Amino acid sequence: MNKINSKQKTNLLRAIIFIVLILLTLLLFKYRTRIQEFAKFGYIGIFFISLLSNATLIFPIPGVLFTSAMGAVFNPFLVAIAAGCGAALGELTGYLAGYSGQAVIEQSDWYQRMIVWMRKYGNLTVFLLAFIPNPLFDLTGIAAGALRMPIAKFLFWCLLGKILKMLVFAFTGASVIRLVSI
Repeated sequence: MNKINSKQKTNLLRAIIFIVLILLTLLLFKYRTRIQEFAKFGYIGIFFISLLSNATLIFPIPGVLFTSAMGAVFNPFLVAIAAGCGAALGELTGYLAGYSGQAVIEQSDWYQRMIVWMRKYGNLTVFLLAFIPNPLFDLTGIAAGALRMPIAKFLFWCLLGKILKMLVFAFTGASVIRLVSI
């Protein structure tokens, strides 16, 4: 009987994680309009919408626009906390994709540049790219996962950047509504 060695088990786990992430991304993209129905659940709904909109790979779903809208309806500070926490947890898909697909992305040019940047400024890179609205944050998560950045460290800096970004969007949404109603 042929036994599976440790490297084969790791590669199998990586392949399974990668396939699940691709399927999740396709499902979230297909049902992106239905995701907004979670808003009726208040802050919990905001958390889940943000989690789902950030759990996609490649196909970004504009969760920050929803955060702006909810900042006009609910307490903007609490909206930012709920949305930021959901966004940070949703970004684990990129991290897991990097962990599972390390062998696939090792040879790409962006990966080589990101490796140098992440090794020099890993925490700062995660924080800044989580704070700056951009559809390419998945690349940061992929690099962090491929480099085996400790998941707690990745989540901390991602959470900090996402909450600060969501604060800007939630308070902007609240301010726009106040200006319109004057």
